[in-house]
Amino acid sequence: MLVAELTRGLVELNIEGNPFAGSRSGYPGFFPLIEQARPTQVTLVPDGDGQITSDHGFDLSRDCVRLAPVIARCRELGCRVSVFVDADAAGFSKARAIGVDRVELYTGPFASAHASGQGAAAAQQYAATARSASMAGLSINAGHDLSQDNLGTFLDAVDPVSEVSIGHALIAEALYQGLATTVGNYLDIIRRARVRPLSVG
Repeated sequence: MLVAELTRGLVELNIEGNPFAGSRSGYPGFFPLIEQARPTQVTLVPDGDGQITSDHGFDLSRDCVRLAPVIARCRELGCRVSVFVDADAAGFSKARAIGVDRVELYTGPFASAHASGQGAAAAQQYAATARSASMAGLSINAGHDLSQDNLGTFLDAVDPVSEVSIGHALIAEALYQGLATTVGNYLDIIRRARVRPLSVG
């Protein structure tokens, strides 16, 4: 059923990974995977093979030269390209010039600040970065450690946001609340934030 929805354009597939990571047992490599799956979007992250999860983004001021051929190849395969960046990122005009469509703001530090009662203040830096990226012609995604508890605060400050990536928290919350209720709660948070429509992926 999911395959049918993907092919009819009802569900987007986003593949996130390090485009410079090579193949290994059980993993064909980034581009063989992209060529086979043909996702709507690829999100490029600089994670090393030993990392359990993302903890930093690309430095666009430094990394655009090596990212340029990667992005060109992704676009040749028909994929929208998002690049994972930190909250204080710069170099958005360079990113747009090499074909980047979106940046995904790494929200781990925001989530930590929110947990300590400083979420609203921390979100202001993200809002400023999002404005800079938007002015360069890029759309904004966000992800990492977002949850029902902190998503509303983030979306109240950062506008516009095209997509939020929520995986771990959604599944953990669904264990207690049920999947339908959890997804419904996230959609309610998004609606209340009064931002343009987002996709939750």
